[in-house]
Amino acid sequence: MQAERKSETLTGWLLAAPLTLVLLFFLILPIAMIFVVSFWGATEFSIYPAFQFDNYQFLFSSPVTYQVFAKTFMYAGVTWACTLVIGFAVAHFLAFHVRSLTWQIALFLLCTIPFWTSNIIRMISWIPFLGRNGIANSTLMELGIIREPLEWLLYSDFAVILAFVHLYTLFMVVPIFNTMMRIDRSLIEAARDNGASGFQILTNVIIPLTKPGIMIGSIFVVTLVMGDFVTVRIMSGSQSANVGRLISNDIGLLQYPSAAATAMVLLATVLIMIAIMLRFVNIRKEL
Repeated sequence: MQAERKSETLTGWLLAAPLTLVLLFFLILPIAMIFVVSFWGATEFSIYPAFQFDNYQFLFSSPVTYQVFAKTFMYAGVTWACTLVIGFAVAHFLAFHVRSLTWQIALFLLCTIPFWTSNIIRMISWIPFLGRNGIANSTLMELGIIREPLEWLLYSDFAVILAFVHLYTLFMVVPIFNTMMRIDRSLIEAARDNGASGFQILTNVIIPLTKPGIMIGSIFVVTLVMGDFVTVRIMSGSQSANVGRLISNDIGLLQYPSAAATAMVLLATVLIMIAIMLRFVNIRKEL
């Protein structure tokens, strides 16, 4: 009996070994290297190994850091709220209003069509639409709604958030839709038979049972927005910045220790945010 248990334990370790090695070499080791480099020193011409807190001291003593982090949180928060509302509405429509499985699959695949092209192309496609002489301004002026072009449509925080919502809404739709499809329809029928209104069914049955999907989608959206600097640079016309942009600028200046320190602070911030979100629902238990 004891020999069989040892054999099962050894088999389990052997099965887990490949994935463990992959995580070790492609996740743990790179993060460890970034952590070590964040304590190194740098001059204008060289980088030297050391153990000092100059990079973190400069990072936390600069007011620019707090402004950039505040801007990053703003982008993440507004994008999360918009994608949650849109994603929940789309998932609810697909799960509860489209009765045919064929149509559900077809409409779901329709949502994925934008992903057939790169993020850069989808992002840049907004520029001729939002520009000063773009389609949006031209249409509004022809309808007499505005007298002169709206400057804030492009190269602004509005344009950045619009691009984020466009790029990442599907990451909210998929987990919410998957969770909604697993809801037992008899629960909704029972609530309706007991006189519950549509709003009561939504708030007391559907939303509580959809929490795991909402949390998974939230983690996807928040982490992607926090680290995306290309969208911010292009859609703001280089007039705004987030934490990812700080890291990119440091790398461009060959200030790798400073970039590593900023990356570690960003990683810690994202992990804290994920931990806070996971406090609201036990995803492993719910799923």
